[in-house]
Amino acid sequence: MPQPSGQNFANHTRVHAPFVYLLLPAVIVNLGFAIWNLWSAPSWQSANGLLLAAGLFVMAGLTRINALKVQDRLIRLEEHLRYDRVLPAELAARAKQGLTESQIVALRFAPDGELPALVEKVLGGSLAAQKEIKTAIKSWRGDHFRV
Repeated sequence: MPQPSGQNFANHTRVHAPFVYLLLPAVIVNLGFAIWNLWSAPSWQSANGLLLAAGLFVMAGLTRINALKVQDRLIRLEEHLRYDRVLPAELAARAKQGLTESQIVALRFAPDGELPALVEKVLGGSLAAQKEIKTAIKSWRGDHFRV
């Protein structure tokens, strides 16, 4: 059956090109140069350069991590609202209490028709890991907004 969203398990991951191919290499090269500069010509100025380069490296990592955390929180909120709309009340309550964040993030790809059965399997323990959950989905519901 063709995937209406064009997205499926095989192609759902995304590389955020500006981060991976521009920002990350730039801060790594800058950090390496700052270490080499302090090693080859120790001074307060080169120490300050290393401190700034390390700060930029940490800041780049935190911008990516924090963006993903916000997206995960938003997905959790959206999915909890979806559980109220799609699942029977008892199952929705169990899902909100019993699913981990990674399971909720994986289940967002399940269409409404498949969601109740998949939630039962996850809560029952027959599906646990994100990969298992995602591969159990028959008709993929795409998420094209994640970065």
